[in-house]
Amino acid sequence: MKKKPLSKKSVGSGDGYYIKSAGVVLKEPITKTLEKNYMPYAMSVILSRALPQIDGFKPSHRKLLYTMFNMGLLKGKLTKSANIVGATMKLNPHGDAAIYETMVRLSRGYEALLYPYVESKGNFGKFYSRDMAYAASRYTEAKLSPICEEIFDEIEKDAVDFVPNYDNTTKEPVLFPIKFPSILINSNVGIAVSMASSICPFNLEEVLKTTIKIIKKEKFSFLSVLKGPDFPGGGFIVRDNEALKKIFKTGRGSFKIRSRYEVDKENGCIDITQIPYTTTVEAIIDKIILMVKSNKLKEISDVRDETDLNGLKITIDYKRGTNVKNLIAKLFKYTPLEDSYSCNFNILCDGVPKVMGIKEIILNWQQFRQSCVKRRTKFELLRKEKKLHLVLGLNKILLDLDKAIKIIRSTEKDEDVVLNLIKGFEIDELQAEYVCGIRLRNLNKEYILNRVKEKDALKAEIKDLKNILGSEEKINEIICDELKEIIKKYKKPRKTLFLDSVEEFEDVTNEKNLNSSVNLFITKEGYLKKITNLSLRQNSEQKLKEKDEIVISTEVEGDVDILVFSNECKMNKVNLSCLKETKASSFGEFLPAYFKFGEKEKIVKIIYTKSYEGFLLFFYENGYAAKLPLKLFKTNRKKLLNAFYKKSNLVEIFHETKEKDYMLKTSGRKTLVLNSGLVKESSKKESKGIKVLKLTGKSYLKNVLKLEKKEAEKYEQISLEDLV
Repeated sequence: MKKKPLSKKSVGSGDGYYIKSAGVVLKEPITKTLEKNYMPYAMSVILSRALPQIDGFKPSHRKLLYTMFNMGLLKGKLTKSANIVGATMKLNPHGDAAIYETMVRLSRGYEALLYPYVESKGNFGKFYSRDMAYAASRYTEAKLSPICEEIFDEIEKDAVDFVPNYDNTTKEPVLFPIKFPSILINSNVGIAVSMASSICPFNLEEVLKTTIKIIKKEKFSFLSVLKGPDFPGGGFIVRDNEALKKIFKTGRGSFKIRSRYEVDKENGCIDITQIPYTTTVEAIIDKIILMVKSNKLKEISDVRDETDLNGLKITIDYKRGTNVKNLIAKLFKYTPLEDSYSCNFNILCDGVPKVMGIKEIILNWQQFRQSCVKRRTKFELLRKEKKLHLVLGLNKILLDLDKAIKIIRSTEKDEDVVLNLIKGFEIDELQAEYVCGIRLRNLNKEYILNRVKEKDALKAEIKDLKNILGSEEKINEIICDELKEIIKKYKKPRKTLFLDSVEEFEDVTNEKNLNSSVNLFITKEGYLKKITNLSLRQNSEQKLKEKDEIVISTEVEGDVDILVFSNECKMNKVNLSCLKETKASSFGEFLPAYFKFGEKEKIVKIIYTKSYEGFLLFFYENGYAAKLPLKLFKTNRKKLLNAFYKKSNLVEIFHETKEKDYMLKTSGRKTLVLNSGLVKESSKKESKGIKVLKLTGKSYLKNVLKLEKKEAEKYEQISLEDLV
């Protein structure tokens, strides 16, 4: 009997509700509705979209990279991004915009990863900019990065499982058989339903060394090897060992990141060159403007984005008389120039989301990697055994090659050839098919003997492969050897440095701070290198022009003044903090170009000083010497004209704080030893000083050498009367 719809009077009673134009709507507990309708969605987001798996990739990453591999983009040329996006839609049916954005985030041009998986050409935007949009896919080009060789090397060796794509027309890998724990090397952030994941990046060399030690079950302190996160944008981490230990152990915690800045006192501005990974240039500028309007940052007169091809740069102009140190402290307090990074190492392992510490992540990756190595080894073993089986069949043919040819020639039907060979040589169908497939020109003893010689080598290889499968220790050894090789190929120095305290950061690590210590190198040709201790430890081999040599090599404070005297009686001055840091592998700053020297202008002497103590001793070709206090040259000017006596050519300048002995040599081979104490100090820069050498004819003072105390004792000193 057909049931009648419930009347309006029965609303809320019985088995359901009657709604006009809808009929009967059955009642159902909300928990059951959520279970039926919301839970499948939640599980799909958690398992197939937002959270990374132990190989370090989300499904969208994996579909894109595998498509690029199938397109031959690992070693091939760059191709249009639109081609890649279109091909990826065979695996990822979420629309071209989502696929292209995924590729952008994996690219080198976007600069969001320490080790990008995609090489890019064109405008891919920047992770540190909110408004710098990437170009359309029809304009940009891409291919796989070299590091992807470590991802796809075993993809065709049955190292991982494959599953059908969404329409069952092709297959895709469930995981990548990656040879290193990329889950800890490139950042990964995702928001699922009721849970999220935030994995900060670490330095590849540090992670791989830590992994090797864990696999070998060595006892070690984590912080001694894995020093902490390393972000692609650089910056500074305020060191908190307890917080880092908690993150390493539990997978949860937070730490502070600070920007890197330079103070340009000459132009009255602060240049921000590196910012926290968690913010953008626009967010920082917007916050600074807001703070200026609210009178919390009154010292700032202007802020602008000067980012260009050389990289990120935010310039903050401050007002005259501003206490820069206090302003910087305010900027860190009120703006995202200092930010916190919250860690949540939530990773899918065997289809289950789990928050893990570093050691547990590495152990899970090790287990996954062992599975890949075993499957790869089994694949190789089956291939070798099949080849050996075919070679053994050839060996039987070799016993009577004429018989084999006779059987083939005397067989009337093509389908009977294999059967007759099986009967004639007692080989199986696979071996017979292999023999039949050999070309006529190769049916000679030399060819067959060469193939048969492989028998012993194949047996040895098969034995080794079986030994690997039977020994977990050998599998671990293979994993460690692969990790060591990857370290050699891809290791890079850290980009993010550490600060032991906030105070140390403000006083020491600021590149242009008054108390920062750097290594100063000046060459004979006038090249200046300002190298940090860290950079010098990484590479101490100095690159120089041909026939050039280093004349000054010392460690100095960052605010020393560099005084450059030229043959045109000029003195140019620059504070070392105003010069860019260089590396030992570069030529450095060419001072004549920096000071815009004239065509015939050359450097005579370079002196560095901080306190302007002591004096300068000038020697001239006409036999005169002048002693001038160094304080005469302490000025706010960048250039001094008539910096010394100009009516005679300058031979040499010496900077001393104590009296020294000097040997003067003339063009007429006359030699004189002189103590600088005999030269009276002058108060005017243009002073020619006193005559210290009697010259005859056309002779002139050729050169002056400083003598050590023991050397000076060998020579007879002149008296003051000899100078009159």
